[in-house]
Amino acid sequence: MTLEEIARRSAEAMWARDDASKWLGMSLDTVGPGAATTSFTVEKHHTNGHDICHGGYIFTLADSAFAFACNSHNRIAVAQHNTITFVAPGKLGDRLTATAREIAQYGRSGICDVRVTNQDGKLIAEFRGASRTIEGKHFEE
Repeated sequence: MTLEEIARRSAEAMWARDDASKWLGMSLDTVGPGAATTSFTVEKHHTNGHDICHGGYIFTLADSAFAFACNSHNRIAVAQHNTITFVAPGKLGDRLTATAREIAQYGRSGICDVRVTNQDGKLIAEFRGASRTIEGKHFEE
């Protein structure tokens, strides 16, 4: 099985159970070894009191891309620590895209960077996630 097939099958197994991301209106756009892209369109119910996308939803978008990237090796990985820096607001109608890439994996620990942009390529947020693998696999190889 190729690394791309392992990543795809791991993502399919996770997506089948990922009710939170689906409820948000998110899509899983791409997945590969140590990489993933998720996106959603900012709707009225995603906006806060400033009439911009609530930061928690932007964090969730980035966190989901992070999760699919660090779980792409058919090893169960969970978040250990995440940080986000908001650079610009997501606005009503924006299509926000989170692009994750794993930058380090050592033993059971990993680091993944996620860039959130809008449909014009404007930077909305930068997210860094630390992952930790635990027992289990997404599917039997």
